[in-house]
This record gives sequence, C-alpha cells and structure tokens, in this order.
Amino acid sequence: MTTLFAQPYDISANGFYFESSDEYQSKADKLLNDYGQPVEEFEIQFIDGEDIDCELAKALGLHQGSFAAFLELVETLDEQEKISLIIAVGECGYSYEPGKTCAQDFDIDLYVMSSMRELAEHFVDEGLMGDIPDTMLNYFNYDALARDLSCDYSEITVAGSHYVYACR
Repeated sequence: MTTLFAQPYDISANGFYFESSDEYQSKADKLLNDYGQPVEEFEIQFIDGEDIDCELAKALGLHQGSFAAFLELVETLDEQEKISLIIAVGECGYSYEPGKTCAQDFDIDLYVMSSMRELAEHFVDEGLMGDIPDTMLNYFNYDALARDLSCDYSEITVAGSHYVYACR
C-alpha cells in the first residue's frame, strides 16, 4: 500500500496521512487551521510504498492535482509499464496526461543491462553488426562500440535495477 502525506501550506494547520483519494477528500474537508478557517492547499509527499512507486512519484512530479491519478497508476500499471513511464517522463522529456496517455505511447528502446558494453555485446550476439566470424570475435572492440552506442543510449538505475535506454 502506498502512503502519502498532505502537508498544508498554511503553517497554522497540521497535515495528515492518506492512502486513497476518498480518504484524502474526507480528511481535507474537515481540516481547519488554528483560526477555524478551512485549509485548501497542500504539498503532497510520498511517505511509504514500493521503491518503484517512489521513483514514479518523482518522475511525475507528485502534487495536489495529480495524486489521484498517481494512486491509480500505482494500482493499475505493472512494473515494466512503470519503468517505461519513469524513463519517458523523468528522463526523455515526454509529458504525461492522466486518462490520455499510457506507457505504450512512448517510443523508448529499453534493455535490462548493467553497462553500455553489455549492450554492445548483446547487439553483436543478435547480429545487428552483421555476420562476424567466430574467429574474429576475439578481436572485436566492444568498448569502442559501447562508446558509439552511448551517443544514442543512456544508462539509468530505477528501483535498484540498471537499464540502458534510448528515447526516439
């Protein structure tokens, strides 16, 4: 379960923890500051949950107007979709609009690799560099290919896993 905290901008009011939109609404509607006035504006903070959900909150820029959509994403997206969304929005500059955009809308090449060299080795194994005879593979410069790939590909660690990706 994901726990968020609504921190009022009004310094004479106390915030509250919540785990759903309904819980937020019921607590926000009852919250008054020290002078008996209703509190309307909150900073929404990610408090507890999966590491990948914390990364998603950072990438999407969690705020008062987006937390309901965020909580829905946490429940509906699988891990791969969350990773794609984190990289697309947080790293590639794509924008996300709740209800209009989904993780499949982003054109990202994503590989679970520990380094650029591992990606270079993968590409050679897959034949993307042409047919290289086995006797020549010992002399192939994977480091040079990795440097060339780094012009188009980047590396990122999301929730403890390392990825190599390219934004298209």
